[in-house]
Amino acid sequence: MYAETLKLVSTLGARRPAAALPSRLDQLFHFLAAPDCEPAAVEDQIWQLWMHHPHRRVAQALERTAVDIAAMLYDVAETRLNHLLRACPGFSEAWNKRATLYYLQERDEECVRDIHRTLELEPRHFGALCGLAEVLRSAGDGESALFVFQTALRVNPHLTTARRAVEELLGGSAQRVQ
Repeated sequence: MYAETLKLVSTLGARRPAAALPSRLDQLFHFLAAPDCEPAAVEDQIWQLWMHHPHRRVAQALERTAVDIAAMLYDVAETRLNHLLRACPGFSEAWNKRATLYYLQERDEECVRDIHRTLELEPRHFGALCGLAEVLRSAGDGESALFVFQTALRVNPHLTTARRAVEELLGGSAQRVQ
């Protein structure tokens, strides 16, 4: 799954988001690319749109899942997410939330599988990209992690954590070569 997901990441720039995603996201990502943007405000709006679902009960279920994860009620969160994804398989943020849950549980294969699905639906999902990069880095694949972090920075150039990770990975490579 890792190789397939890296291949998907390499084609993200040529892919369009799922039609079900709000068109307002296009404008927000345009704003986010501007050097003078207020990234925190734009990122907040993007996350709100990703979390939004036209059916109120679905959106509420996803919000409850985020609370469950924060409270470390992982079994409850997983059950809720499994039901949610069976009912709404095109809801990219539900896939991302389950990937986050699996990441926290160190279930890397399942995490990467759900990141893959997130990116199929929303190729601009910088949160999923950073999650994938962290999994790769923790697995010792610094070269792939660097590639994914750099891809995330092309989507959102204001990601401080990703920028620091790129600097660390580049610094680590330079030190190994010397």
